Amino acid sequence: MTPDAYNNEKDASGRLYTCISRMEVSVKAKLTVLGAGLLMAAMPMLAHHSFAAEYDSTKPVSVSGTVTKVEWMNPHARFYVDVKDESGKVTNWEFELGSPNGLMRQGWTRNSMKVGDQVGVEGYLAKDGSKLGNARNIKTADGKKLFAGSTTDGGPTQ
Repeated sequence: MTPDAYNNEKDASGRLYTCISRMEVSVKAKLTVLGAGLLMAAMPMLAHHSFAAEYDSTKPVSVSGTVTKVEWMNPHARFYVDVKDESGKVTNWEFELGSPNGLMRQGWTRNSMKVGDQVGVEGYLAKDGSKLGNARNIKTADGKKLFAGSTTDGGPTQ
C-alpha cells in the first residue's frame, strides 16, 4: 500500500502526518457516546446494595403505625410509617421493600398500601441504628399479609 492509502500527507515543511477521515471521527464519536451511555445505564446497578451492606439480620424490628408516604420506584420501593411509643411520642420510620417489579410478581399493586393505612411491619434494623428498616412482612388492618422482601438480596427470608 502506498502512504496515500492511509491518508498520509506532507505539510509545507515536509513532515508526514496522517489525516483522519470524517468517517473515522464519526465512528470514534459514536463509540464514545455509546460507551458513556452504557456507563450511565450501569450507574443504578452500582448504587444497588445487598441486604448485608445496610441491614443487620441479628436485629429484628416489629412496629405498628400509620402509613405516611409510599415511594414506588427503583431500585427499591419504600414506605414511611408514623409509630407511637409508650409515651405517645410519634416517630417516622422508613422501610425499604423489594423492587417494584419483584413486588408486582408477588401480587402487589400500587394500591396494596396507601397513605393512611394502619400496618404492622416486621423487618430488620439498619446497621447505623437509624429509624430505617428492611421490611419483610407487612400486615394490613384487615389482616392481609404482604411479603415485602426479596429472596435474592442476601437477607433473611422469614
